[in-house]
Amino acid sequence: MTDIRIEEFGAIADSAFDCTDAIKRALEEAAGKARVVFGSGTYLTGPIDIPSKSHIIIDKGSRLLFKDDFPLYLPVYTRWEGVDCYAMHPLIFISGAEDVTIEGEGVIDGNGKSWWDYIYYRRAEQPEPITDVEKRLAKLNPNYREQAGGGGGRQCQFLRPPLLQVYRSQNVTIKGITLTNSPFWTFHPIYSKNLTIDGVKIINPSDSPNTDGMDIESCSHIAVRNSYVDVGDDGIALKSGSGEDGIRANIPTVDVDIENCIVKSAHGGVVFGSETAAGFSDIRVRKCRFIGTDRGIRIKTRRGRGGEIQNILVEDVYMENVICPITVNMYYRWGSGSNHTTLFSLDKQQVDISTPYIHDITLRRIKAVDSRASAGFVVGLPEREIERFVIEDSELMVKDEEEKGLEIEMFNGIPEYDFRGIRIRNANVVISNTAINSDPPVMNGI
Repeated sequence: MTDIRIEEFGAIADSAFDCTDAIKRALEEAAGKARVVFGSGTYLTGPIDIPSKSHIIIDKGSRLLFKDDFPLYLPVYTRWEGVDCYAMHPLIFISGAEDVTIEGEGVIDGNGKSWWDYIYYRRAEQPEPITDVEKRLAKLNPNYREQAGGGGGRQCQFLRPPLLQVYRSQNVTIKGITLTNSPFWTFHPIYSKNLTIDGVKIINPSDSPNTDGMDIESCSHIAVRNSYVDVGDDGIALKSGSGEDGIRANIPTVDVDIENCIVKSAHGGVVFGSETAAGFSDIRVRKCRFIGTDRGIRIKTRRGRGGEIQNILVEDVYMENVICPITVNMYYRWGSGSNHTTLFSLDKQQVDISTPYIHDITLRRIKAVDSRASAGFVVGLPEREIERFVIEDSELMVKDEEEKGLEIEMFNGIPEYDFRGIRIRNANVVISNTAINSDPPVMNGI
């Protein structure tokens, strides 16, 4: 396959010239015939759609810089915080495509600061849609007030775009590039299969809101390898839709390998949820390192979220300076609204399709040093306990002095408790050949 340079279609890498049309023409011309090469310099662009059979090379020294002009990102039908709806066009959108590769040592820069500043303002000043962009989305999503949200800003309908979204596509490879300054979730594949993410760096400021590294949602046959994530929310997250909408779609996330990855400073290293509606199975996390994250391996869900989480294997993972290395929380409070009566009750509730179910989870050869709050938190529901949760051949060490003011998990309804080992409630947990430097190491039923 031959190479064509983006300059041949009129692009100018001076950070000021609008390259959007040139990129569109190049991709349309090259699909299935040639690789599109971005050389050194900064290419300013608006949203980009990637057709099937595209091969894009972003060379070292090259930067794609996206405009922060909100009206450019016209509504598309997608999934936003676990709900199928209209949202703003992703900065890079691979939709209904196959056989796509994006690779190189260059940078894709989402220019996110204006997006972050605006959503902070909107949360504080006005929860309802007020701009033309927001009112347009509200009209397209007439039931938005009843749709679930995770804290990203659904009620104002400023549905920020991800940096790179793969939607209903297959055979996609993302290799070597750096993704940074995303307006919202950074890499977000949905309803897709056969994806490879290899050697990718994802870097967002720690105070940038909702800038998850990867959100792999309702996908199958995924490989994430040799990648580095340092972001302002969850690091590598697995999702499968939210509540009633995700239960209706009923497309789980299955067969995912996450190997040899580093996650720093995120809310969680590898995270399941809180959008768990269609469930997860056959997930393997191996040879990863979590440094300074809030939690290490994290499962978060609650009543109403649904989903069966099963056949999860985590092994040979090293954690350092995390708040809590292992958390499983079925009383997750974020985005729950005001209806707390049954969501967070300590009494058994009726089991139905919206009751999550967690079972057959194995964590093996986990080493956590200098954990800042506690060694673990495994809390199920009284009506559906966590079953066959195994921790073996591991070392879970907390600091001699606990850091005050840290939140082990974002739970609601269960009692607070000053304990630094593994807290277990409504769960069948088997711990073997594992060192925990807390006295006692485990407390059950609290």
